[in-house]
Amino acid sequence: MTKQWEDWDHILKIDPDKDLVEGETFEDVARTGTDAIEIGGTLDMTTEKMERVVDACAEHDVPLYQEPSNPGVVIDSPALDGYLIPTVLNAGDPFWVTGAHKEWVRIDEDLDWDRTHTEAYIVMNPEASVAQLTDADCDQDPDDVGAYARVAERMFGQEIVYVEYSGTYGDPEVVAAAHDALDDATLFYGGGVRDYDAAYEMGQRSDVVVVGDLLHDEGCDAVRETVEGVKDAHSD
Repeated sequence: MTKQWEDWDHILKIDPDKDLVEGETFEDVARTGTDAIEIGGTLDMTTEKMERVVDACAEHDVPLYQEPSNPGVVIDSPALDGYLIPTVLNAGDPFWVTGAHKEWVRIDEDLDWDRTHTEAYIVMNPEASVAQLTDADCDQDPDDVGAYARVAERMFGQEIVYVEYSGTYGDPEVVAAAHDALDDATLFYGGGVRDYDAAYEMGQRSDVVVVGDLLHDEGCDAVRETVEGVKDAHSD
């Protein structure tokens, strides 16, 4: 069965702990042309913050997913198309490989398996909050990242592999190595994409480009440029 993300080029990730640019609304966000909205953040997450953004986005016809940073902030909303759950392959703390996931299953007897999907993260920026939280080993060269991607797909059956440079622009050679290692899994790239050219470059090396901080820092017009960049990369 085809998964929604197989047809995506661009994801807009909204951090519930951050505000939109002054004067912009979630209707403006939905009109950027992004293929999907993902709601999640690493620090200071609460169910109240998640619910506020989910409710605001629910009125608009864009696929909507929650990416919870821990099982305590998962919300049950019919507005959500599903949940994208990170498992950090290069985490030093095994809680972020399987531990958090075990806790979610333990406390939620009615977990919606049909709408729950994992993302095999390879975290690459040691300064990022997600790297520090998970104690990730970010000292990985292109061969290492390609091997992680192959392990994710071939050994663990992951349908999404996510090269995450959160907060900085990544090494295109590393992203390309992950992409080349995959046969059927979808490669997400996230980190430092702030304009058309960056989106175009990473769009040539990944299946889906994820943009986040740009929305909160510069607003919807800037996001719209990244949508155009990755879509042009995939059409060439």
